[in-house]
Amino acid sequence: MPIDPSDSLPAPAASGTPIAQFMIPATASLQERQPLILKHGDTFGVFDHNGDILSGPDSPEGIFHRDTRYLSHLTLAINGQRPMLLSSTLRDDNATLTCDLTNPDLFDTAGKLIIGHDQVHLRRTRFLWNSRCHERLTVRNYHEAPQDVRIEIAFAADFADLFEVRGTARAKRGQHLKPIVKGEAILLSYEGLDHRRRSTRVSFDPPPDESDDGLVRYDLRLAPHETRSLFIEIACDPGEDEKSRHWSFFFALRDARRALRTLSSKTASILTSNEIFNEAARRCAADLHMLMTDMPEGPYPYAGIPWFSTVFGRDALITAMQTLWLEPEIAGGVLGYLAANQAKELDPARDAEPGKILHEVRCGEMAELGEVPFRRYYGSIDSTPLFVMLAGDYVKRTGDLETIKHILPQIEAALSWIEDYGDRDGDGFVEYGRLTEEGLINQAWKDSHDSVFHADGRLAKGPIAIAEVQAYVYGAWKAAAEIFQRCGKSGRASALLARADQLRLAFDEHFFDEELGTYVLALDGDKRPCRVRSSNAGHALFTGIAYQERAEQVARTLMSASSFCGWGIRTVASTEARYNPMSYHNGSIWPHDNALIAKGLAVYGYRTAAARIFDGLFAASTYIDLRRLPELFCGLSRQRAQGPTFYPVACSPQAWAAAAPLFLLQSCLGLDFDPRTLQISFHEPQLPAFLDEVVLRRLRIGAGSADIALRRSGRQVVVDVIDRKGDIRIVTTV
Repeated sequence: MPIDPSDSLPAPAASGTPIAQFMIPATASLQERQPLILKHGDTFGVFDHNGDILSGPDSPEGIFHRDTRYLSHLTLAINGQRPMLLSSTLRDDNATLTCDLTNPDLFDTAGKLIIGHDQVHLRRTRFLWNSRCHERLTVRNYHEAPQDVRIEIAFAADFADLFEVRGTARAKRGQHLKPIVKGEAILLSYEGLDHRRRSTRVSFDPPPDESDDGLVRYDLRLAPHETRSLFIEIACDPGEDEKSRHWSFFFALRDARRALRTLSSKTASILTSNEIFNEAARRCAADLHMLMTDMPEGPYPYAGIPWFSTVFGRDALITAMQTLWLEPEIAGGVLGYLAANQAKELDPARDAEPGKILHEVRCGEMAELGEVPFRRYYGSIDSTPLFVMLAGDYVKRTGDLETIKHILPQIEAALSWIEDYGDRDGDGFVEYGRLTEEGLINQAWKDSHDSVFHADGRLAKGPIAIAEVQAYVYGAWKAAAEIFQRCGKSGRASALLARADQLRLAFDEHFFDEELGTYVLALDGDKRPCRVRSSNAGHALFTGIAYQERAEQVARTLMSASSFCGWGIRTVASTEARYNPMSYHNGSIWPHDNALIAKGLAVYGYRTAAARIFDGLFAASTYIDLRRLPELFCGLSRQRAQGPTFYPVACSPQAWAAAAPLFLLQSCLGLDFDPRTLQISFHEPQLPAFLDEVVLRRLRIGAGSADIALRRSGRQVVVDVIDRKGDIRIVTTV
């Protein structure tokens, strides 16, 4: 992710200390709020458990559209009082949020009780679809006598840029326009400094009894057991749609559920002997589908909510790698979009260089004005080699060479960037360093300002050659060689393999440290090694750049007590100078990081270690609401009968975290595909301790599919083919 929220707290003005840019203030804990999340396309909502949006300093709640908060306040009251929460639930597929509420004791102005508590039931059913938030509010009287109930709905829109919500101060803002009240609808608008008008229309059906700029009232007389329904629609930048809100709710709900069913039908399903893991796996799939956004090139997973609900190159590439075995269409969409938006010219303000792959796209007012550099930003060192790696993985998984041929010019440009711009000093390693003072300081996945340091804790000075990026470049050379071999360009393929071999040798010589028992974190600008034990070294196993004789030492170091805390592998070992288990990158646990490392461990034959990582992350998920792994959590040691310690402003859901358990399952099963021979293989499959059986259905290869069960039998795992469609071979090696 692009920034370290923990480093975002503004310094007191009197101190004179510069304020870190683009950071997320940790003054309001998402863990304390535990907000409920909905998303569709470029719109997402962050709500409290009553379904309200509570405004105020540091509040992350609201309805956001294209990096702007289109609704900053929404509250429901009954007879002037906030209803009491009964429960709030997200459907398993994230399609709708349902909040069940009831009345507290309600008194008249003289203090006389007029309605006792729990007599009126309120149910809010809400979902997002096509830049609109639809809600049905049902009110039912359970009293044996008629009741007079006043329902009040208050709302407001601050049109704050997402970076403002995240804590970035602005010297000047645009102008709020006078609200327009028209029948059952109120239009709130803002004219930005970018000369763009942003509008929110709040509509009600039936029309309210009273309404003004930010408050509507319904006076309902409810007979015993009578139910009334009120419909609310919040439209971001609406057109001239005057359809009844009542019917638009049901039409939109139908379309939303159809779309989710279509997505689910394309995905292989997972059913196991552990019902809790089944819940976790369903949530993983649902979160990935919710984060998916339709682009002209295909589906694209946005990174995470609330801070990163937009295009990120690195996150999407890794998410696509993790889900390739389940949903190859995601990889196709990611490759197509990033190829179409590859940098074509040198632009220091955007850290752009010809052939470089996107880091981040932002659409808000601050990005449009250049107040933040992320309108179309290329400041990541790893997106470009990961793009080539994913292209190679995609063709190996699907055999779809036509898609790869279509983006072959972009693959060539990415390879040229690695040689011409990535390797700044011609030593064979790829280094990063921002091109302007406004760019990100660290541009690998651990991109907080203090994530790259020496053994004594001194921050490394750039340009920095970080360990995992060299591993990705090795993977890119190998992937490109595979692609060109399939395209009949064997000479080009041989040259790329030679480059990969040269890099592997140099990486071993300059990065492996016998005393540490692992690869160093990075080489600084003077080529001095950052002798730090970190999770970065595990990515050398993931791409295969590590020599076999090094793998045992690396695996032992990663799984030692200083690195593996019981929940997963820490980003930095507890022995290191800057270790802090509550930090963003210097001792925390990131599910996606662990999933990539586990894949590497499995490839090198350490499947038991991979299963331990899987077991730790699954155990963590059992303590988390909705079984949803967050972006990260703290790296404190696992204690008996206690859950993990949460990071206060971690995004949840987060795409690569949602994909991590699915990738971990593939790694433990040793699952691979060969579309040329229509073969699905399981190499030395192993089940983690919490699973005795796994059933995979609709596992696709070519035009066919298979249903396969894997069951524990003593110390081995037995593979059983339940059903197959097409001429598919299932192979198991032990």
